[in-house]
Amino acid sequence: MIVSLVYRGTRKPPSVAAVLLRRRAVKDAESLVLRQWTAFRSHYGIDAAYCLPGVEGAREKGGVEGQIGWFRRNHMVPVPEVASLAQLNAMIEQWDEEDEQRRIGSRPRPVSEYFAVERPLLQPLPDEPFETGRLFSLRVGGFSQISVRTNRYSVPVRLIGRTVRALLHVSELVVYGGQQEVARHERLIAKGQTRLDLDHSLEALVRKPGALSGATALEQARSAGKFTPVHDAW
Repeated sequence: MIVSLVYRGTRKPPSVAAVLLRRRAVKDAESLVLRQWTAFRSHYGIDAAYCLPGVEGAREKGGVEGQIGWFRRNHMVPVPEVASLAQLNAMIEQWDEEDEQRRIGSRPRPVSEYFAVERPLLQPLPDEPFETGRLFSLRVGGFSQISVRTNRYSVPVRLIGRTVRALLHVSELVVYGGQQEVARHERLIAKGQTRLDLDHSLEALVRKPGALSGATALEQARSAGKFTPVHDAW
């Protein structure tokens, strides 16, 4: 493949290898999305019908887009101030339940009554939920932490040097040692951050009690209101 680039000004152009690697990364990402979408459709038995892209397809799903816009304008403006994604998700779920009593336009019945008519026509959900998380196999470092997408998360110190599986979801990270869940964290959104659980460090702090006063895990536990009398007695 030959890549021809034209640059103006003083900015240094990227190498051909860098451009090809960037294209490969985009292609790999698109392939991953396609595989996940195919798995999702297969899991729920969805027969997908696609709209036309761009302006040509703008009128094909106007009702759906209109209701999304209504929800955003009525519940997300101004932008809610929350302490966590979990709190925001709980608020959205509450708003969604309240909207079941809303009438759309001049329709005589609320949303909940129309859905009650449609419900018997829907296929039953599968017994097993669809796994939406992204799986990583990671080695635990010397500080009993793992690195996931530029951020670091703590795990119990007994796992130092071992390989664990981390399942990254939109709002949380779940870590497994073998078949057992060993850690669960709220997902960090910004890059280069660290989230520590004080309980993961207690085994090490027993051997080095003097390190507790300056521990980052202790500071995070106190700021989050998770430093309990049990920790104080420990």
